[in-house]
Amino acid sequence: MARRAAGGAPLSARAAAASPPPPRSPFRAPSPCPLLPLLLLLWAARAGALEIQRRFPSPTPTNNFALDGAAGTVYLAAVNRLYQLSGANLSLEAEAAVGPVADSPLCHAPQLPQASCEHPRRLTDNYNKILQLDPGQGLVVVCGSIYQGFCQLRRRGNISAVAVRFPPAAPPAEPVTVFPSMLNVAANHPNASTVGLVLPPAAGTGGSRLLVGATYTGYGSAFFPRNRSLEDHRFENTPEIAIRSLDARGDLAKLFTFDLNPSDDNILKIKQGAKEQHKLGFVRAFLHPPDPPPGAPSYAYLALNSEARAGDKESQARSLLARICLPRGAGGDAKKLTESYIQLGLQCSGGAGRGDLYSRLVSVFPARELLFAVFERPQGSPAARATPAALCAFRFADVQAAIRAARNACFVEPAPDVVAVLDSVVQGTGPACERKRNIQLQPEQLDCGAAHLQHPLSILQPLKATPVFRAPGLSSVAVATVSNYTVVFLGTVSGRLLKINLNESMQVVSRRVVTVAYGEPVHHVMQFDPADPGYLYLMTSHQMARVKVAACAVHATCGDCVGAADAYCGWCALETRCTLQQDCANSDQQHFWTSASEGPGRCPTMTVLPAEIDVHQEYPGMILQISGSLPSLSGMEMACDYGNDIRTVARVPGPAFGHQIAYCNLLPRAQFPPFPPQQDHVIVEMSVRVNGRHIVRANFTIYDCGRVGQVYPHAACTSCLSAQWPCFWCTQQHACVSNQSRCEASPNPMSPQDCPQILPSALVPVPTGSSQSIPVRLANAAFQGAALECSFGPEEIFEAMWVNESTVHCNQVVLHTTQKSQVFPLSLQLKGQPARYLDSPAPMTVEVYNCAMGSPDCSQCLGREDLGHLCVWSDGCRLRGPLQPLPGTCPAPEIRVIEPLSGPLDGGTLLTIRGRNLGRRLSDVAHGVWIGSVACEPLADRYTVSEEIVCATGPAPGAFSDVVTVNASKEGKSRERFSYVLPLVQFLEPDKGPKAGGTRITIHGSDLHVGSELQVLVNDTEPCTELVRTETSITCTVPEGTLPAPVSVCVRFEHRGCVRSNLTFHYMQNPVITAISPRRSPVSGGRTITVAGERFHMVQNVSMAVHHIGREPTLCKVLNSTLITCPSPGALSNASAPVDFFINGRAYADEVAVAEELLDPEEARRGGRFRLDYLPDPQFSTAKREKWIKHHPGEPLTLVIHKEQDSLGLQSHEYRIKIGQVACDIQIVSDRVIHCSVNESLGTAEGQLPITIQVGNFNQTIATLQLGGSETAIIVSIVICSVLLLLSVVALFVFCTKSRRAERYWQKTLLQMEEMESQIREEIRKGFAELQTDMTDLTKELNRSQGIPFLEYKHFVTRTFFPKTLNSQGSSPVQETHPLLGEWKIPESCRPNMEEGISLFSSLLNNKHFLIVFVHALEQQKDFAVRDRCSLASLLTIALHGKLEYYTGIMKELLVDLIDASAAKNPKLMLRRTESVVEKMLTNWMSICMYSCLRETVGEPFFLLLCAIKQQINKGSIDAITGKARYTLNEEWLLRENIEAKPRNLNVSFQGCGMDSLSVRAMDTDTLTQVKEKILEAFCKNVPYSQWPRAEDVDLEWFASSTQSYILRDLDDTSVVEDGRKKLNTLAHYKIPEGASLAMSLTDKKDNTLGRVKDLDTEKYFHLVLPTDELAEPKKSHRQSHRKKVLPEIYLTRLLSTKGTLQKFLDDLFKAILSIREDKPPLAVKYFFDFLEEQAEKRGISDPDTLHIWKTNSLPLRFWVNILKNPQFVFDIDKTDHIDACLSVIAQAFIDACSISDLQLGKDSPTNKLLYAKEIPEYRKIVQRYYKQIHDMTPLSEQEMNAHLAEESRKYQNEFNTNVAMAEIYKYAKRYRPQIMTALEANLTARRTQLQHKFEQVVALMEDNIYECYSEA
Repeated sequence: MARRAAGGAPLSARAAAASPPPPRSPFRAPSPCPLLPLLLLLWAARAGALEIQRRFPSPTPTNNFALDGAAGTVYLAAVNRLYQLSGANLSLEAEAAVGPVADSPLCHAPQLPQASCEHPRRLTDNYNKILQLDPGQGLVVVCGSIYQGFCQLRRRGNISAVAVRFPPAAPPAEPVTVFPSMLNVAANHPNASTVGLVLPPAAGTGGSRLLVGATYTGYGSAFFPRNRSLEDHRFENTPEIAIRSLDARGDLAKLFTFDLNPSDDNILKIKQGAKEQHKLGFVRAFLHPPDPPPGAPSYAYLALNSEARAGDKESQARSLLARICLPRGAGGDAKKLTESYIQLGLQCSGGAGRGDLYSRLVSVFPARELLFAVFERPQGSPAARATPAALCAFRFADVQAAIRAARNACFVEPAPDVVAVLDSVVQGTGPACERKRNIQLQPEQLDCGAAHLQHPLSILQPLKATPVFRAPGLSSVAVATVSNYTVVFLGTVSGRLLKINLNESMQVVSRRVVTVAYGEPVHHVMQFDPADPGYLYLMTSHQMARVKVAACAVHATCGDCVGAADAYCGWCALETRCTLQQDCANSDQQHFWTSASEGPGRCPTMTVLPAEIDVHQEYPGMILQISGSLPSLSGMEMACDYGNDIRTVARVPGPAFGHQIAYCNLLPRAQFPPFPPQQDHVIVEMSVRVNGRHIVRANFTIYDCGRVGQVYPHAACTSCLSAQWPCFWCTQQHACVSNQSRCEASPNPMSPQDCPQILPSALVPVPTGSSQSIPVRLANAAFQGAALECSFGPEEIFEAMWVNESTVHCNQVVLHTTQKSQVFPLSLQLKGQPARYLDSPAPMTVEVYNCAMGSPDCSQCLGREDLGHLCVWSDGCRLRGPLQPLPGTCPAPEIRVIEPLSGPLDGGTLLTIRGRNLGRRLSDVAHGVWIGSVACEPLADRYTVSEEIVCATGPAPGAFSDVVTVNASKEGKSRERFSYVLPLVQFLEPDKGPKAGGTRITIHGSDLHVGSELQVLVNDTEPCTELVRTETSITCTVPEGTLPAPVSVCVRFEHRGCVRSNLTFHYMQNPVITAISPRRSPVSGGRTITVAGERFHMVQNVSMAVHHIGREPTLCKVLNSTLITCPSPGALSNASAPVDFFINGRAYADEVAVAEELLDPEEARRGGRFRLDYLPDPQFSTAKREKWIKHHPGEPLTLVIHKEQDSLGLQSHEYRIKIGQVACDIQIVSDRVIHCSVNESLGTAEGQLPITIQVGNFNQTIATLQLGGSETAIIVSIVICSVLLLLSVVALFVFCTKSRRAERYWQKTLLQMEEMESQIREEIRKGFAELQTDMTDLTKELNRSQGIPFLEYKHFVTRTFFPKTLNSQGSSPVQETHPLLGEWKIPESCRPNMEEGISLFSSLLNNKHFLIVFVHALEQQKDFAVRDRCSLASLLTIALHGKLEYYTGIMKELLVDLIDASAAKNPKLMLRRTESVVEKMLTNWMSICMYSCLRETVGEPFFLLLCAIKQQINKGSIDAITGKARYTLNEEWLLRENIEAKPRNLNVSFQGCGMDSLSVRAMDTDTLTQVKEKILEAFCKNVPYSQWPRAEDVDLEWFASSTQSYILRDLDDTSVVEDGRKKLNTLAHYKIPEGASLAMSLTDKKDNTLGRVKDLDTEKYFHLVLPTDELAEPKKSHRQSHRKKVLPEIYLTRLLSTKGTLQKFLDDLFKAILSIREDKPPLAVKYFFDFLEEQAEKRGISDPDTLHIWKTNSLPLRFWVNILKNPQFVFDIDKTDHIDACLSVIAQAFIDACSISDLQLGKDSPTNKLLYAKEIPEYRKIVQRYYKQIHDMTPLSEQEMNAHLAEESRKYQNEFNTNVAMAEIYKYAKRYRPQIMTALEANLTARRTQLQHKFEQVVALMEDNIYECYSEA
């Protein structure tokens, strides 16, 4: 099943459909959570109506769980682990490891006896598939994905113990026969589904049974391994549905079998051909009803999905419910599974067509009468983060009715559109329904079918339901029925648990959510605690959780509790708390517990009578009316509680419900609470206390009328009579009382209107300091004549005079002000009683003005007239006298500033004009403001007299600028000009951003700074905020968008229309944050946190903040569209805290959570998803914890820093270590130690440098480095100087004594030195001239016309594999046929048996197990020498040449063994020599694979180098006997004599090799044999060397004249004798001149008198030098008389001359070897180097030098050096000893180039190494580059390499006689036959496949006649 992992591996289509879940982060451990994070989690969880009580974290992904209610135990199965937990707190009681194991899906379970497997077993994780409890037998059934779905029976109560071993470990009395079908129980793939269910025992059986539904994983399914194997252990052994025996106490031979009786299998298996059309994925198996009454039917149900066409993207999954009948009671008969099997579809659809169809079943939960199921609608795009899902409910009664109707329609009244027979089932009856005549179906047959009725059946019409609830990402369901509600718990793929309450009509009335484990999908099975249904167990991908179904305690009041509509929660009245019903005492009785269904109206309430109490009145008691749901309070201990421990007795007269009356004493007056300031009453809260709890509360009020006058002194009477209390006003006492009888007999007002009060009237403003009489009108003045005073404030009191009964005058009032204007309040008070005022309901005021203040110019002064101020302008503003004339005009307006200076043509700009004399009033300038000819309309509310005018500009016909004119009777003009311009908008950037808003956009254009007001509207409605503008740009922040869509952007000036433009901003999907890592930070912060997600390219700024404990937020950096890095904020303490991100200034919210509508708003806003664990800062110290470290400048410095253990998991790049300002390079970082070193010199200016280590924001100085010189070094220097001085004195004395002797010796040798110096000069001059000319000459001479004489592939192979068969010359004189290339020579009589034996032996060699055992067995023999090993390897290569891919596999396995052996000792020595079979096999493999490269790329430069060497040697003298030459690369072959040699051009005729005559160049010092060889080479240069005549086969004749000729020989009668030795004849000896004519002809008889020249006895013969010439002290001889001897070392310069000549050819060769052709890359080299790197990585070998050595030993040293030293392996040429010596030097240079060790060279080093010392570093770079190019090549798959090897085999097939090779290999097999047999017997695989018997057959066929046949042959 593609959607969910195995039977509960917590994966979904959104999480990971085809791969196991990702591994847990390293800090998650199965130990209990630390206390602080747990408290934080619990606090967060309580926000909803659910509470996570306990968690158990699993380090590996969880799969299944099972509950043991009786024992209070939870069993949890995870990948590779089984846990037994206590049910109450999920603490660990026992655990068991069940994986990983070595396994292969193509192999039988190893528990199967005699199970063999040719496929490799790999370490495989064990995913649990079935975890079921069998309480009857005390078992826990555990089935996993390994070993083909193998099951174990573990002990109930101790999961770590296996209760029943199956198959039995020890053989019982009767051996148990085990079949694969008994072992292959569950699905064997992590992502294939399996469900299991323990069924009660059937009749006549002693044990339980196990119902299993398993997805088919065999051949043809998506789960089957993709290889060439057709082995399928699943089809026959693991049916889709089966009922298996689980009787562990009975016959173990029947355990896990599905035999119902000897003839029937209790299975349902889909036919092989129909598997593709019926791909079943199982969701759950359950019993219903779970505990039927005796005799009542019980059914097993399977919920599953069927993918009709698994590969068709358009196909919809079918959700099915299948039913199987179980025996009724203990005596019922068991039916065959398929007889009762019937399935029907479940369809959850909203009725809006296919688009609203939820087709795939996700989770089911059976309730009493309903089956609740979660379905999902698979999205077409796999990127959908939350799949649409819905909850539907189906009635079991409808299922029963549909099944009965279907069987009736099949057998009684056939209806083909209602039901069909499942003909795809192997055990079915097929093919269609048919009417059963004369048969009346019994109810049991209608329910369960019968053997004689067709079966199994499928109902064609699905059972339909409409969604009860929809939400994205639902993954599981559990349901409980509580009172009148149905409570549904829904898990989600994002790790949340949602609780919805449904009423009787299935309507959602409330919903709550809690996050269990964010991002971890909730497993599709959830279960209630069998012992306490108040708890729900659920599982996420890495956690087991116990959740309390309701957190009622979060509701503090009855209204909240009942109003939450949570079916579990109700108000416990006498305990005054919100509880589950079972947690409330007496809740089963009426009125004690109020449920949610009763509604908040039934909550207890109380009314207090009287509700208002006069503080001065006595009350006997209070009456309490109590209503709502409360039990009878009669007889209970009751009190009225007023707070502050003040209580009075309360009582209820008699029993009553619903409405009860109680009586209570009022609290004593002395304990009345105080009145608050400025308040005339106090509210008192009282509660009724029953049995120590406050069950109901109410408020009442205490008031005091006497306080009213104090609170409102200026309206005492009005306030008194307006109060909400019954208060009365006493006029005479001027007091407010609650009892009217306390007033005196004078008439008292009864309403507020009757109170004596001031009637306010408007008064003209009064100038400061003037004396005025102010009239005050009164109403209801009942106390006429009473003495009154006018009060204008505390200090301003004047006498009041009565004018009449309703008017009073305030006489001679003089008020002063220093302000422009001041308002004084006016009130009347009784004289002598300052606190008693006449009421002033509306205050009366007097304005006093001062002309001298606040009017700096004429217009302002005269403008005050409108305010009633009589002022005049006269050198300032003055009070106008009574006789002064009316004021005149003011000066012209003076404009100082205008702003803005420009505006749009449409007008509307608010132009602000500031200056002086800008009019006295608005009317002065109402039509007097102009910009040129355009009017500007002043705004009344913005006009300030004289100082400021704000006007709105009118529209202008075109762009212009002009001054601003203000005309207020006189005209004033501005100095600045106002410009009308046309603003233009061009484009905006960026043009896209997240729909969350916050993107800062910049709008570009021109003249965008104009005008007074600018608006940027997005989508024409929403303003763009935080505007910043310049002349060419506007920058603002876009608001939030509603949808991801393009919207228009409008730029609007002065509220006019949009500026013409086509600006569009694209709202995009918001950025998504998916993960942060690491999730730990030091408390100092600063650690780089990597934030992963999507769509970060739209992020302009992002910051990170931490809740509760975080310090300042940090700014983050956007790396790319998927990565952001943030320094972690510092924290106040060590704790775990949620993290907030602010993207573009907006708080990041998880859109998926918002879409699910499952989070609380606050949690959704925060994202609530990511947390940072803050841990203490790391602590460091030096290794010895010293504080001072001494260091001498110039010495290397390495620091070892000790690090305290922490859990931060810091990486090496997160540490920064500095010494002063110099960084210390970190080299090694482990858990406890850091190594770093300083490569640069430390400055000595400061004597001390701090050593500081930094991690994020945390800095720690761990020590101080002291810099200084060494005292010891100074002392040592002094001592050395003293000793040297003493030695100098001694040396001077010795020198003086010997100087005279040396003087005489010097004079003697000076003459010799001068002579030698001239000779050396001459030698070097000659060498230099040769060096300059040789390159040109040699290149000309090497223009050969013929092709390169390559050997054929077969000869290349035989020479390379079997080099010892070549003659000692290094090349065959004739092309001999190797035995492997010819016929297998055996007598015909022996051939049949021999060929059969060889054929059988060949098949054995093609068996990998045999061949490896065979090779190892031979190599273990001491007498099996290295030569034998190499021979065997080469023979094997020839024998397996046609199957190179197989040969390569064998070689690799043997190499792995060799690497294992080498790695244990010294890995760098591996492959250095060829001492084992596999090393020679590798040489041969490289030779085969590199042949095409050798021929096509390297052959030509190599051949040119050989020709160049030969030409250069031939240009000088060569001693024919010693072989030494003037020109060479090898010091040992250097002719250390200055032999004068002159070239001779000879005209030679020869009838051979296709040419008649040629001019041949020779040296006059050449012997006649050397001349013959040069002539043969010139004539036969186009012919392979093997076809040349030999020098001893030809005669050379010189025609001295037309009549005289001589046969030229090396020795004849004319030969010269020196020092008793004969000198070989040369051209000079015969005095042959330049251009002489010679004839060469084949001789009839060979002159064997001399044999080969170089084999002549040096005691008798010599050529150029006598052997004694090379001794240090030569004897006096005749030669010394005419040739002077010099130091032989001076001729070493000739080595350089030869090297320089050949350098270009050598460079070309090395570049050809160490380069990669793009058209033909070296696949074999890449493949083998990758193999070496893989092996090194597996063994933890990280040293790059070791890998370099392995590669060098396997290719350059193993192949190329062999070729360089042996060109005759490749070409048909003559390799002389001298050429061999030169090639040795070149090979040595190649070896040094491939080496990594430094060349330690000095004056005593051999010249062979010194010669190319300068070039070696450059060559090494080429080698390194070659290795890197190989490393960077695309890796080859096994298939690609095998195809390449197969092509190589095909190219050279039938080149070798493999029978000969097999026969030779057999000789070794025969020789070591006992040892090979012993090795085969000891090998388990070989023994199982009986290889030893096959080997014996080979021996039997070959033994009798092999030796006989070979002897005859």
